[in-house]
Amino acid sequence: MNTRSTRKYVAAGAVALMSLGALSGCSGGDGDSADGTTTLTFWHNGTTEPIQSIWQDAVDEYEKANPDITIDVVPIQNEDIDTKIPLALSSDSPPDIYFSRGGGQLATQAQSGQIADITEYTSDWIGDLGKAADNWAVDGVQHGVPYASQVVGFWYRTDLFAQAGITSTPTTLDELNDTVDKLKAAGIAPIAVGGKDRWPDAFYYNSFAVRECGEDVLKKGLAEGDLSDECFTKAGQDVIDFIATEPFQEGFNGTPAQQGAGSSAGLVANGGAAMELQGTWHKSVMQGLTDTDLDPLVGWFPFPEVDGGEGDPSATLGGGDGFACTQKHAEECADFLEFLSNDDIQSELVESQVVAIPVKEAAAATITDPVMKSVYDFNTEAAYIATYFDVALPTAAGSALNDAVANLFAGKGTAESVAEAVKAAE
Repeated sequence: MNTRSTRKYVAAGAVALMSLGALSGCSGGDGDSADGTTTLTFWHNGTTEPIQSIWQDAVDEYEKANPDITIDVVPIQNEDIDTKIPLALSSDSPPDIYFSRGGGQLATQAQSGQIADITEYTSDWIGDLGKAADNWAVDGVQHGVPYASQVVGFWYRTDLFAQAGITSTPTTLDELNDTVDKLKAAGIAPIAVGGKDRWPDAFYYNSFAVRECGEDVLKKGLAEGDLSDECFTKAGQDVIDFIATEPFQEGFNGTPAQQGAGSSAGLVANGGAAMELQGTWHKSVMQGLTDTDLDPLVGWFPFPEVDGGEGDPSATLGGGDGFACTQKHAEECADFLEFLSNDDIQSELVESQVVAIPVKEAAAATITDPVMKSVYDFNTEAAYIATYFDVALPTAAGSALNDAVANLFAGKGTAESVAEAVKAAE
């Protein structure tokens, strides 16, 4: 990996490292010591292999090249990190570097006054990351940096499709319903969903909205937090109607998304269900939950077209993963994020199948897996990418949306209730 460091200075001073007890041992801090060294705290959500080791190896290499910098790495489970970050940002000791999906979620966090403006420190290289970096800027101020772009689609077991006599992937909603029926007839749970964690449920509402709504209506609704257009109501009804076909595994509302072999990811990984609607990170998550080599057994297809929908069939739901900086060590944080963006680390993320869509174009040349290449090509050719709704919206509205969709999965609410919940949270 590239060990180049562009750090211009090291902040010094004797400041005690403060712990944040409310976060059960996960701490940020001021991080400067009397001997001139600086300690940064790095929170990420890569708690499974291989990404946990990729981040740790990157930290080790960065510290070797910068002996006056120490980085304390704190891996936090994905479903916990969204709760812990707001708590940390309301404290006196937030992490210096933390996982961020950008968008309205980051804009809400910036209101805490804790988030750094790293525009000055990234201006020489942020352009190398393309338009993906725009989602980590708020009102023209760069607060963070992406390391991956994401799209949402169906991951599926090719062997279970073959067992059910399915010879092609569905391209329309009617074909998806037929696929579900064939899997049921073969005694196979068609689709796994981690309803316990809510956000996987929301992928269905969001994806139906991308199909039902034209681009301008969709983007305007998310920008204004107003989902009152009829197309969003149609998306809500689509969710209700799809749930009524009983496509999901037994007990789906109590199933976690990614924690253990009994999670929705674990069910697909171990052949307990045939499909799951998830992001492009999902293959590596599934592989971490089984001893079976999934390379010959897993395929991918985009969310199907919806008859009569106004959305472009090649559009998709997606977003990205990245990191943001807090103020205490903004320049050091930005320098570390530049290091994480180098071609070697980007390529390692791709080669390990943690990332299907790197933000550095050079890393895309290392994609060899045909399934991951199909995901990358779909993203490249997509008419547009609609950001995950709970990220595009301000935090409170995004959380309300996820709750309202989860209610639909629990048999509560109406086609209009998601829009009503978002409006009430504004």
